[in-house]
Amino acid sequence: MRDDLQDLPVLLLSAARALVDGIDSGVRASGFTDLRPAHGFAFVRLSGTGATVTELAEHLEITKQAASQMADELIRKGYVMRRPHPTDARARLLLLTEKGQACTRAADEAAARVLRPLATSLSPAEAGALRSALLHLATPGRIRPIW
Repeated sequence: MRDDLQDLPVLLLSAARALVDGIDSGVRASGFTDLRPAHGFAFVRLSGTGATVTELAEHLEITKQAASQMADELIRKGYVMRRPHPTDARARLLLLTEKGQACTRAADEAAARVLRPLATSLSPAEAGALRSALLHLATPGRIRPIW
């Protein structure tokens, strides 16, 4: 590895942690105090058309048992509901409730607030170059919450 890239992993992880922490703080400030960042990663997969427990487990890279326990917790808290799967009679679909959707909107608003300083500190060309570089480095969809 080139010497000028030695600190890149720490910088990337620090930036990612700051983003997650900022979103989590914004979500909590909006009144959703009974969640942790891992729930937000689940909400990403459940938003839109929903997911089965198996799909949620694959997305989070956890066991089906752990995904089922998380789903049960989110159902008890009123963020998620189970419905019959439209094409698989054996499966149940997990969907966000209105409360879950409201939390997702709060997370989107918090993300915009956290990213605002980035937008003001970088020129459009610098922001574009950063985004382009990250697109080459990142594996889309592969974000495993470890905290």
